[in-house]
Amino acid sequence: MGKRVVVYTVTIFWLIVALTAQAQKVATGVVFHDTNRNGIREPGEPGIAQVLVSNGREVVRTDKQGRYRLPIDDDTILFVVKPRGWQVPLNENNLPQHYYIHKPQGSPRLRYPGVAPTGELPASVDFALVPRPDPERFHALILGDTQVRDMQDLGYFAYDVVRELTARGDASFAIILGDLVFDGLHMFAPLNQVMAQLGMPWYAVIGNHDMNHDATQDRDADETFERTYGTPYYAFEYGRVHFLVLDNVDWQGGKYAAGLGTKQLAFIRNYLRYVPRNNLVVLFMHIPLQQLPEAERKELFDILAPFPHTLSFSAHTHIQFHQFLTHDHGWKGSRPHHHVNTVTACGSWWSGVPDPEGIPHTTMRDGTPNGYLVAEFQGNRYTIRFKAARQPENYQMNIYAPDSISAGETGNTRVLVNVFFGSERSRVQMRVGNEGEWTTMNRVQSPDPAYVAMKKMEEAYTLPGRKLPGLTSSPHLWEANLPANLPRGAHILQVRTLDMFGRTWSDRRILIVR
Repeated sequence: MGKRVVVYTVTIFWLIVALTAQAQKVATGVVFHDTNRNGIREPGEPGIAQVLVSNGREVVRTDKQGRYRLPIDDDTILFVVKPRGWQVPLNENNLPQHYYIHKPQGSPRLRYPGVAPTGELPASVDFALVPRPDPERFHALILGDTQVRDMQDLGYFAYDVVRELTARGDASFAIILGDLVFDGLHMFAPLNQVMAQLGMPWYAVIGNHDMNHDATQDRDADETFERTYGTPYYAFEYGRVHFLVLDNVDWQGGKYAAGLGTKQLAFIRNYLRYVPRNNLVVLFMHIPLQQLPEAERKELFDILAPFPHTLSFSAHTHIQFHQFLTHDHGWKGSRPHHHVNTVTACGSWWSGVPDPEGIPHTTMRDGTPNGYLVAEFQGNRYTIRFKAARQPENYQMNIYAPDSISAGETGNTRVLVNVFFGSERSRVQMRVGNEGEWTTMNRVQSPDPAYVAMKKMEEAYTLPGRKLPGLTSSPHLWEANLPANLPRGAHILQVRTLDMFGRTWSDRRILIVR
């Protein structure tokens, strides 16, 4: 009986030792200057000091020889934070290769394949960097949901959006804010090939339609995304701007909600400890910030509070809007936080009547045409502008007014203007003629008139194309009445808007008073 107790005790002891060793597994490696640009560290290629590396929770700096150490488990993605003045390798589709996946057993069996078994951890997990000076002033292309469900949708996206983006080769990078595809994860590969034509690095945010929907828990819902794009949350730096790409979709087995989780919040906190307080911090996410659970939102706001210069982008809703978060919203920073819910590249899911070139007009529910944003950064300052797909740069609004008006009714005739990228900080004015007084217009909440008309046409007739989504109030409409007693004849109605960045946009239309 005594021998059995001894054997049992020894067995338990070694089991505890084995489990402890497993729990304390450590990855080591070097961040190095890849002088021959082959992605493999070779003799004579020096390590790079002071570069940040993470396991998705902890963040450490490399030492003078470029070395790092991080704890891992058997489901860990290690990644390097691209520092200012350097670039990580890009694959054939211009996707950054800034990560190493450690999944010895691979992904669980799912409908769409995940990560193949990676085997034992290498003795050294190294990350290559090559010099690439970052200009103090640079810009990025920001796209909301591309949401391609098949090759036809991908063709729409390629012709409608990517074709013109290929002419913007001076951008530092592009990013898609989630819902790259529409549940069919087999579309990742052809989408990547199309995006590669931009000829620049581009980054991917995970959305609710980019997940393995047959997974029963959130930790398994990113497996195909990870196989294709690597870590679903990470950071990178250009100039004096620190970009955080977040995974804020929590898959709950059959449904999803907004959420970050404790591990990701720890990563954000740990990364920002290395960021100078006066630099600009930019967050990219799929679901709008205010939809996070209250406790997580509060923790995130606490983490960001010491930084006076912050900005964030989301997509998801297929409506474009701005939020300026203050203490009334729980924001604790010294300045309001600017959150932009971005126009989607797919508009309203590639729906609506095809135009003469065969592309659905796919207008969003708020009356905004599909398109993208161009964000320009300089130091800790930024400007953003909206660009409608296949439209001139100055197409920034629609003016709604009758073409013909009775002379006695002009003072009772409403003019409505949809300023697509307008916000509470926009000033919108109108006047009739070239010398009349400018009238300040009032911001209102109502559906976009053109969108209302399109929905009525859908109800009255059988039209080609997918059905548009239902009506909603647009957050960027302004109204005012025409001057009373306008004389009979033709008149020019002019509208101008001063945006939050000090830029003036204008448009006009012709009115006939009879």
